[in-house]
Amino acid sequence: MSRIRKTIRQQLGYRPEIVGYLEETQALFNRVAAFYFEVIEVHTDVLGLDAYAARTTLERLTHPTKTNPDPVMPLAVVADKLPAHFRRAALRAALGIARSFHSNLVRWRKEKEQALSKGKKFKKHPPEPPQSWNTSVTLYKGMWKERTATSILLKLWTGKSWCWVKFHVGGRELPGDWEAVSPQLVKRGTRWWLHSHIEKNASDPGTAKEQVTSEPGVRVCAVKLSIRDALAVCTIQTREGTTLATRFVRGGRQLNGLRKSLLGRIARRRADTGLIARGRLDNAHLWMRLHNLDEQAAHRVSRRIVEFARSHGATILVFEHPLPFHPRKGNYSQRGNEKRAYWLSSKIFRYSQYKAWAEGMVTCLVSPRDNSRQCARCHAEIARYSEGQVASGYTPGTPLVFCPACDMRGNADHNASLKIGQKLFVRYMRQEKPQTTPRAGRLSKERGVPFPQVAESGVRPHTKTARHGEGDGHGTAQG
Repeated sequence: MSRIRKTIRQQLGYRPEIVGYLEETQALFNRVAAFYFEVIEVHTDVLGLDAYAARTTLERLTHPTKTNPDPVMPLAVVADKLPAHFRRAALRAALGIARSFHSNLVRWRKEKEQALSKGKKFKKHPPEPPQSWNTSVTLYKGMWKERTATSILLKLWTGKSWCWVKFHVGGRELPGDWEAVSPQLVKRGTRWWLHSHIEKNASDPGTAKEQVTSEPGVRVCAVKLSIRDALAVCTIQTREGTTLATRFVRGGRQLNGLRKSLLGRIARRRADTGLIARGRLDNAHLWMRLHNLDEQAAHRVSRRIVEFARSHGATILVFEHPLPFHPRKGNYSQRGNEKRAYWLSSKIFRYSQYKAWAEGMVTCLVSPRDNSRQCARCHAEIARYSEGQVASGYTPGTPLVFCPACDMRGNADHNASLKIGQKLFVRYMRQEKPQTTPRAGRLSKERGVPFPQVAESGVRPHTKTARHGEGDGHGTAQG
């Protein structure tokens, strides 16, 4: 069994005066977390304990009780009479940040020691502890109650006392078959959101190798990502090489047009403004629209990929490793548009990965070598061309392909998607290489070689540098 987790974001509705309560609660949470981080830095031995033992030790050091009325480092110097759930949430946040900091510090010291032992210069700066704290408030069970599909009661700090405040919750509802755990209060811009973490148990699908080698009926969804109109081309393939279904997820042409228009507006406004202050974001609302445009497209395409794979019973998603990208020469909007279209492909892969895992599918990558240059049917070199051109030569980025060996014609991305799926099966279904038979007249080595073969031949030993791929030497693929 495996545990699947994801987050549902819901926007909170509240009166304007409630904003001060939310900000006071987050400020108090960060002060308490910073205090516990300092306690951990003094008593670093707690990092070697498990979560429960570390929490018990830190509470004994900071929280007064009947059996421990005078703790070594009392929390009362920062805040007094905190709710236990609020205090423990801040303690756990500080413990997680401290573990991460010390892990990075140990890794940095190891890298420095290795570099100095080899006589190399080591210029990497060491990790630093957080100088300022901006951690979102985690709400344990006692900090919220009476949650419904449209409302929730939260316990907040007003700056003077604790009070219960009712919020309207808008957005996506929590699915019924998932278990909700501690939500978080997250500030995005000027609005406050409730991030609800949900979990459920699912059967372990197994690795890609286990599925391909042990399940004859396994189905794979191979995905070719592109920056053209078809942002993703998906094909459902079986281990025998049968293609069951194909889907083109389009919308790239409209997306590129909107993105290029926004980048053009930014460029014109920069030209009118002149110099821009260092460290200051210009045209913030246009950049936000640009970011939201790509985010919406990435979620839309990744969701359609996963839904297509699930509808056809695929249990493996296959992508290709991204290639280095260099935008063509042109004006600011053209170059910026091509770069962001390339970055969008990485977002689609990341979002597809966690969405597929929530559906019980695994994701893997294959090499991009020759996926767009070879025919998926006969593996011969293909010609790429555009509509109205002669089907000869190879023009990168053109949408059509033609194979002169088997007369295959079709879409270039569809052909590449088929090659991606085939590479996964070849990787795990590759058979052992048969032993090569000795050449005629060559002595067998089964009984050993009593004397050097060079002495037997009577010629000068070969002293030239060996080159791969010459002759029929051991390890050279034939045919």
